[in-house]
Amino acid sequence: MSCLPDLTWSRAGFLLWLILMVHVGIGYDVHALVEGRKLILGGVEIPHSKGLDGHSDADVLMHAICDALLGALGEVDIGHFFPNTDPRWRGAPSRLFLEEAARQTQARGGKIVNLDATLIAQEPKVFPHIQTMKANIATALGIDPKQVGIKATTNEHLGFVGRHEGIAAMAVAGIDLV
Repeated sequence: MSCLPDLTWSRAGFLLWLILMVHVGIGYDVHALVEGRKLILGGVEIPHSKGLDGHSDADVLMHAICDALLGALGEVDIGHFFPNTDPRWRGAPSRLFLEEAARQTQARGGKIVNLDATLIAQEPKVFPHIQTMKANIATALGIDPKQVGIKATTNEHLGFVGRHEGIAAMAVAGIDLV
């Protein structure tokens, strides 16, 4: 005998569940660390001897979050919206990409429920900057910083991250599409 109640769904209850269902997307991005570039993570310039290589500001965290949001909408990835072959996006702040993901969400009648992201970097230490990153991301998306989770970890000196060759980020986003 189960300790859970016997739940039966009426047709209306099932339809209500479908209407309120949260759509989830996953994002991942990686950029190489290179000399002569600023290191921008979560919209924060972090003091470091290297920065991330890319067409825009190469903010790996914002790119992963953007892809997670677009995925939750059933859309293609960030590269289709902002191709690295388009000179308009050279050096562009990734905040613009998040603002567009928020517009895409609103255009579909959606509401961002929450985001959770992890930065994977051997160095620098990013913990001191996480609250500012959360605020920047929340502002770009028009949500409360409490809806944004950011964590950071190292790669325990393994792989390209452990060799200080790059930084990666992964993210999950939940969107309530009505």
